[in-house]
Amino acid sequence: MTDLSADPGRARPDGPPLAARLAASVRTRDSGLGPLAGFHDWFADASRRAFTHVERVGLDELSGWSTDPATGDLAHDSGRFFRVEGVDVHHPDGPLPRWAQPIINQPETGILGILVKEFDGVLHCLMQAKVEPGNINGLQLSPTVQATRSNYTRVHQGRAVPYLEYFRDPSRHRLITDVRQSEQAAWFLRKANRNMVVETTEDVELLGGFRWLTLGQLHRLLRENNVVNMDTRTVLSCLPFCDPGAAGPAEASGAGADAFTAALLRSCAGGKDPVAEAEGVDEVLRWVTEVRSRPEVGVTRVPLRGLPGWTRAAGAITHESGRFFEVIGVDVRAGGREVRGWTQPMVRPCGDGLAALVVKRVDGVLRVLVQALVEPGCLNVCELAPTVQCVPDDLAVLPPAARPALLDTVLNAPPARVLFDATLSEEGGRFHHALTRYLIVEADEELEFDHPDFRWMTVRQLSGLLRHSHYVNIQARSLVACLHSLSERDDTTH
Repeated sequence: MTDLSADPGRARPDGPPLAARLAASVRTRDSGLGPLAGFHDWFADASRRAFTHVERVGLDELSGWSTDPATGDLAHDSGRFFRVEGVDVHHPDGPLPRWAQPIINQPETGILGILVKEFDGVLHCLMQAKVEPGNINGLQLSPTVQATRSNYTRVHQGRAVPYLEYFRDPSRHRLITDVRQSEQAAWFLRKANRNMVVETTEDVELLGGFRWLTLGQLHRLLRENNVVNMDTRTVLSCLPFCDPGAAGPAEASGAGADAFTAALLRSCAGGKDPVAEAEGVDEVLRWVTEVRSRPEVGVTRVPLRGLPGWTRAAGAITHESGRFFEVIGVDVRAGGREVRGWTQPMVRPCGDGLAALVVKRVDGVLRVLVQALVEPGCLNVCELAPTVQCVPDDLAVLPPAARPALLDTVLNAPPARVLFDATLSEEGGRFHHALTRYLIVEADEELEFDHPDFRWMTVRQLSGLLRHSHYVNIQARSLVACLHSLSERDDTTH
């Protein structure tokens, strides 16, 4: 195996381009390190050793957390981790011009990192079976490292984070991806994590609760409900699948692939006109800048106490409508974690979310429909979001204009048009049982949808924006990962 340490940022001089190596890993469903059929036995065994017992408690019962007597904000006594504050949002062009809500303020940047290594000439990802208190099923598949700065600097005085050294000092290895990306901007105030993929050629000790998986195996597991966690999905979405070499000429032209897969590969390769593709990216950036420059969206931090429409009672913070979400307290007892027990506030949604991407083929090239969506926690007004992003149950207490334009299109799509459909968990460290149904729906080529906040893009254009921070939101990044999983389809695919 070639040593990459002397030149970690460049392509292998004696081998295929990185994107081609990623594509080969996608095509590998059964690895010599373990077939996918054995994954669930390993996962079940891991769940017996890593567990959480989560009990709901009142916010006043949280140990190590205090309520600010002046503002009512919730904060940890160490001054680290996160705070629960209030924000007042002014969105003059939106369906709801003004509202107030609690929000999590966690200014520190965490690390979400996947370590990759070649075995038998195929890239494998080192994945962790990690339990989080907010996961509906406890254990899910997470990146090699998933840690806030407070965690990996050991403010909690717990055990050290395994494999952290590969990401704190990647200079001896090949840095494939390193970009700050946002978290859920509906519940986090300008929160970002460092999404990293590092390739090593060194021998790596395999610790308990970790397993090497190919990208093809991870893509298959994405189709299962609540197995691949949110942090894994966002890191996978940032991989350079759409770089030159991602598909060979035969694959890019569609030889040997069904019509949809051929269209997806062409979309990843950049369509049929590279010049037009490059100009298209410039036009997308101009469009995003134009949306961000419209009448200003104002987000002002305000005291949590006295927040209009919200009440703190019975040990929780709830909205007067009974919808949206509530801030609750939990007492956690855990096994297989750096710390065995703690208490904390969490956001508990009052309904499951829906994130749907509408795609269509245009002249044999797949296009995806995204929207520039304003959310209160966005660092720069808005980010690109799925075609439909909402909590359907909340629409009953929102103005009619808040109903997504293509909601009925995705919910009533014929089964043959639904390419991906899985319920996946959102971040389990701060959100309690937050579930989103992720859909990819193929529309007829005749579908015309013209709106200043929406745009059709190729997968290559969308993926190109993922090299930069704060352009594509977390739900859309999850769907990018799901979309890439469709590049190798079989009779078990939706």
